[in-house]
Amino acid sequence: MLSGTDAIHIATVLEDCVDQLAVLGRIMPASFEARSDAVEMVSNELNQLVSGQKELELRYQTILAKKLDLMSSTKNQDRLTEVEKEVIEAGADLKNSTHVFGRSLRQNPLTGDNMVKVQEDRMFVERCMSDTLSECIQNCSFQALAETVRTQKERKARLQETILKEENGRKHVKMLHKKLIDIQKEKEIELQQRNNMIAHFKDQLQEMKAKTDMEGKYLKKSAEVTVAQTQKKCTLSEKAMQDEIESLKHQIEEENRCNQEIENYLRAHQEELEKKVDFWMEKYEKDVEAKQHELDVLKASKAKDLDKLQELTKLYKEYEQVVVEDRIEKEKARRKADQEAIELRAAIRVQSWWRGVMVRKGFGPYSKKKKGKKGKKGKKGKKKK
Repeated sequence: MLSGTDAIHIATVLEDCVDQLAVLGRIMPASFEARSDAVEMVSNELNQLVSGQKELELRYQTILAKKLDLMSSTKNQDRLTEVEKEVIEAGADLKNSTHVFGRSLRQNPLTGDNMVKVQEDRMFVERCMSDTLSECIQNCSFQALAETVRTQKERKARLQETILKEENGRKHVKMLHKKLIDIQKEKEIELQQRNNMIAHFKDQLQEMKAKTDMEGKYLKKSAEVTVAQTQKKCTLSEKAMQDEIESLKHQIEEENRCNQEIENYLRAHQEELEKKVDFWMEKYEKDVEAKQHELDVLKASKAKDLDKLQELTKLYKEYEQVVVEDRIEKEKARRKADQEAIELRAAIRVQSWWRGVMVRKGFGPYSKKKKGKKGKKGKKGKKKK
């Protein structure tokens, strides 16, 4: 829970943040491809990634060299365990950085996909800030922000689990690929053996040819008949091929005619699209002018609200000063009353003690009258009579 003043201050900052995010969402382009400094932006980002990657590699090499030195110079297992943990952490950081670096190289930051991702992140932050602002104004708390952070942490954890599963799958694929290479090697060995058998069979075939030369003379007539039959089949096949060629020529003519009609249609469609592009460009300019006017109005309203907030803050400080002075005066009056009460009680005790002393000692009005003096006064009275 926040105090009222802290809630007001935080709500003001959150409101300004939401306004800036909304304005940023309106002015961000669809992509950076048309910007003149797009190449420079990409170069700076790549230089930052490369420098970070080099730092992580240098750190990993330094820690690894330190580990090797400790292994050769000391036998302290605790120190070796600590260095081993540092090596594992540096390796994990280097692996994550390499993954991010490779993904950055594969992606083109100038395309619209990255801008869509940036817009989604901006909308998420804007919704989160808006919910936090509402809760801060209504309940003086920021539970919605904490809940959003917790949800994102859980989502990131699930994503890490998915990445881990993907890495395990890749390892399994590599293992299967290795097995496939082993099987290919086995098949190549088997193929070599079969080639050797084929060579052996070829040698036997040469021997058989020498044996069958005599038989070939007897089969010559049969071969001539076979050749004649084959020539007849080739003639028929050639005729069929000619028919097929004529059919293909007819199809080519049809395809050319269809292509010409499609080109005419596409030209007409292109002209229509150009007209639409002109219309949307004009509409875009009008919408930009309207949104710029709305932005100016919002900025003026924001300035008025800020002035009003400053006046209220000044008035609040004056009231707070008055309250503090009043409390100081009341505290002084209370302390004075307490002091007077203490002095009164002390005076009463002193007076009581003094009366007691006067009573015990017989001072003042509490003194005892002497009897001898009374007798003398009586005798004097009798003489006067």
